[in-house]
Amino acid sequence: MALSFEETNLLYSQLRSEQIPFDEIVTEFLNKINRSRSSPLSASLLLLLQNKKMLKSTERLIAFAILYQTYSSQPTSANPYVALFINAACDEDAEKYERAFVLQLLASGGSGSSREFLKQSAANYIKLFDPSVHAFPSREQLQRQYSDKVHPEAHNSIFKNDSLKNIVPDPDVPRGCDANSPEFDLQPGAKPKLGSGDRDEALLGLLANLSTEGIGHQWIRPRPPRLPIQDGELVWLNPDSNHELVWDHRMCADTSKGAAVRDLIAKALKGPLAPAQQEQVLVELTNDPKLVYHCGLAPRKLPELVENNPLIAVEVLTKLINSPEIADYFTVLVNMDMSLHSMEVVNRLTTAVELPKEFVRMYITNCISSCENIKDKYMQNRLVRLVCVFLQSLIRNRIIDVKDLFIEVQAFCIEFSRIREAAALFRLLKTLE
Repeated sequence: MALSFEETNLLYSQLRSEQIPFDEIVTEFLNKINRSRSSPLSASLLLLLQNKKMLKSTERLIAFAILYQTYSSQPTSANPYVALFINAACDEDAEKYERAFVLQLLASGGSGSSREFLKQSAANYIKLFDPSVHAFPSREQLQRQYSDKVHPEAHNSIFKNDSLKNIVPDPDVPRGCDANSPEFDLQPGAKPKLGSGDRDEALLGLLANLSTEGIGHQWIRPRPPRLPIQDGELVWLNPDSNHELVWDHRMCADTSKGAAVRDLIAKALKGPLAPAQQEQVLVELTNDPKLVYHCGLAPRKLPELVENNPLIAVEVLTKLINSPEIADYFTVLVNMDMSLHSMEVVNRLTTAVELPKEFVRMYITNCISSCENIKDKYMQNRLVRLVCVFLQSLIRNRIIDVKDLFIEVQAFCIEFSRIREAAALFRLLKTLE
């Protein structure tokens, strides 16, 4: 997976910080990256380290430090790139200061190991390096010490090793030639030489535009054989147009009941219905629950029905509980202004059907917020009493789990402790602890 523009610039700037101590570079790098992106970033460092001509000496040391410290929370043997470190420490063609630095990184994972060398910068480490104080163990010793619990090449496979890499040596540059030689620098006004150009620009382009996987093998599969054509498979070429008429028995059916319910619901949105009219709506909906889909009610009209006729609102919502639109009705009910009727509707619904826990929690939060924001003291005390009685009913009927809202409800009781119902609710909470 290719890196983003920000990740490319971050990685490049860290590699260029040869005068800054290793530990500061690693800390800044780990603080700025998204931990979920550590794997692609580590794979990009692996790609650069595998080709010795891609990075300068100081940049290679910084890359090794970042790659190791990214997984420093794990034992060294669990590091996915432990094989890379062992190979680098045993590379006879590599510089001795690089091999010694990798060995110190591997040893730093143990308890009581010194990390003082990470307080140096890459430039100072190379400048002050003394090869006489370092011992270079054999590959077998390192493998027994650090990779005995995992396969040394667990992240590789035959197909991956044989894939075409994204970095290949330039065939026009002589083998063994120093790529850092000044003769390859692009001189202004001069004809470019083979191998010349801005290597930093090429490095940035490689990180930003190429994946680290290279071009792998493609699986070649034979084309599947065609299935034999069945007799009735091509009937659609000559469709049969002889259609039979089917009588719709719902035509001319008596729709007076549905019309009567629609008229009563329209009146219920404007004001309270008479007891006889209210009873008629409830009976009709009980006899034919499907009438609720044709009564002319929409989610945006629900607040008017709740305030004027809460019992009808409860019956309608109960019949709509399995409807795809029930979520829209719940959203309107949560966001409408808190009142006695809205709490009555929610309280009756909790005993009639199983409501979503998220809806009940949001409605309680809205009630508490409404009590806290109201300015009129008389109305505030009245609403607080209603909310406390409402919450006690939900708790006693085990409609809600107090643990989900314990802190919020407890703070509400303490804020309005002067009100008797709030004090009673607080005592109820304490008995449930």
